Amino acid sequence: MNQIFYKNTAISYSDTGKGTAVVLLHGFLENKKMWDDYIPVLSQKNRVITIDLLGHGDSECLGYVHSMENNAQVIRSVLTHLRIRKAVFVGHSMGGYAALAFAELYTNSTKGLVLLNSTAKADSAERKKNRDRAIVAVKQNYGNFIRMSIANLFSEDNREKLNSEIEKVKKEALKTPLQGIVASLEGMKIRKDRTFILKENSCPKLLILGEKDPVLDFEETKSQIKNSTVKLIAFPDGHMSAIENRDELKLVLLAFLKNL
Repeated sequence: MNQIFYKNTAISYSDTGKGTAVVLLHGFLENKKMWDDYIPVLSQKNRVITIDLLGHGDSECLGYVHSMENNAQVIRSVLTHLRIRKAVFVGHSMGGYAALAFAELYTNSTKGLVLLNSTAKADSAERKKNRDRAIVAVKQNYGNFIRMSIANLFSEDNREKLNSEIEKVKKEALKTPLQGIVASLEGMKIRKDRTFILKENSCPKLLILGEKDPVLDFEETKSQIKNSTVKLIAFPDGHMSAIENRDELKLVLLAFLKNL
């Protein structure tokens, strides 16, 4: 296992292939294993790095709030360790929030940005309340919270069809410590609006959304790239495009990387 220490906190990552550096960032309750199926394809012509964000996978917790800036600094530490000056970032959901924070803090190190089932908008007042409710729920019944949360990420049509895949995701999610879950919910709740990053033309950007995403409203999320050069790719399913639209997503990412 590859590991560095950031502020005395163990951070786990993988590093495969040669070429343009591509950093794959998982979402909330996920870990770097979500990309296992993508690494062999993407690493044929690129150097692919996956990182366990704070309090997820094999990375330790840093504190009681894991802000997106904290995660961006963790990513920066891994890239500095690997002597990578510039990278393309693909962030799923919370991983997208971390990628946006990185793009703001380290603009010159960002070669491209893909938001996968993610948004540059801050949490609405209602969403913040939902984060608080989630913190209460996970403290009351950890296992139940995780099982419900994961199933609700897939489009309704796929919940039965992809049952074995969903069970695998739940199994990985159950490895996430309670502190990691709470600290990430607190961090997502306080994240700032970064839609301005989508309007800047400093690097190529792509927004990939699911039309039946139960978490992000498709039309509302799509509206943030109006009057920008950000390209939109829409899949017909839910929040878990990496699983629900696996083959199509591989082709989309390969095409994006090829054109950089």
